[in-house]
Amino acid sequence: QVQLAESGGGPVQAGGSLTLSCEASGRHDLFGSYAAGWFRKAPGKVQEFVAAISWDSGRSWYVDSVKGRFTISRDNAKATVWLQMHNVNPDDTGVYYCVSDTNNDTGTWRANYWGQGTQVYVSS
Repeated sequence: QVQLAESGGGPVQAGGSLTLSCEASGRHDLFGSYAAGWFRKAPGKVQEFVAAISWDSGRSWYVDSVKGRFTISRDNAKATVWLQMHNVNPDDTGVYYCVSDTNNDTGTWRANYWGQGTQVYVSS
């Protein structure tokens, strides 16, 4: 089993930056072998995929709305994945969930391990 704990959320002004962190505990070996990523849930909207990174950091994927503004990275030795958010806007407001063992094999991003989420609020 992999447990995930997010941190780094909070209020931020539009145009600003924020970095979310996610630390894995439990089976570090599993965490290091899985793709990891982030989803978010905005008020009144369905949960959506934000970004993912392959187990070896060789590939990354982003939803179109964050391309060029967000960067996902990981360090398997630290069992940690980050989401750097730049030039944020109010549409980035939501609860951000770290995930592990994620894929889009079916055409929809899914994940088997989820964190509890961290709130991001972008003010205009």
